[in-house]
Amino acid sequence: MSGTISEATKSRDRICAVGKSIFDRGLTFGSTGNISVRLSDGSMLMTPTNASLGALDPARLSRFDASGAFLDGDKPTKESFLHMCMYCQRPHSNAVVHLHSTHSVAVSTLSDVDPADVLPPLTAYYVMRVGRLPLIPYFAPGDEMLARAVEEEAGENHAVLLANHGPVVAGRSLEEAQYATEELEETARLFLLLQGHRTRPLTSAQVAVLRKK
Repeated sequence: MSGTISEATKSRDRICAVGKSIFDRGLTFGSTGNISVRLSDGSMLMTPTNASLGALDPARLSRFDASGAFLDGDKPTKESFLHMCMYCQRPHSNAVVHLHSTHSVAVSTLSDVDPADVLPPLTAYYVMRVGRLPLIPYFAPGDEMLARAVEEEAGENHAVLLANHGPVVAGRSLEEAQYATEELEETARLFLLLQGHRTRPLTSAQVAVLRKK
């Protein structure tokens, strides 16, 4: 019998490690937030409902087939459709992170942000890792209309911000999705810290150069 660790086992362990890292640094709390990974056969692993990202059990993650049907593991989160919407519109994405991180949620409640692109390009790394961030109108958790709204933006954007809820970020790998989510949260924190101050965001020309990279 081969001693090679399977792709699924590695992904289960990585989801749990990333969840604990996110939880320990206060980017999520209680049982909020969820993480998923799409495997090479199209099946998906996802953190289940009512599970703290800080205390995940690899063997109890929810598992879905390539069509999105639940297969086994603990009961799926009611927000699983957010992940499915991103994967459906982004065939090259293999991971999704959704958090209720404090500063991102705070920005999502502001009345005077641009819904087409919520945060200004304050840093180069924000532009490179997040890019444009559309605001999805508020819908109650689990509302089918939320899925449709996310689908409309996911094809052109790998990150969206749900109004009064939090960010949903896809990446080609779990690490890419994690780092982009963390960059978004830090930029949201900077944005709030700078309220009332004159700022100097990157110019459109500077942003264009970064996006080409």
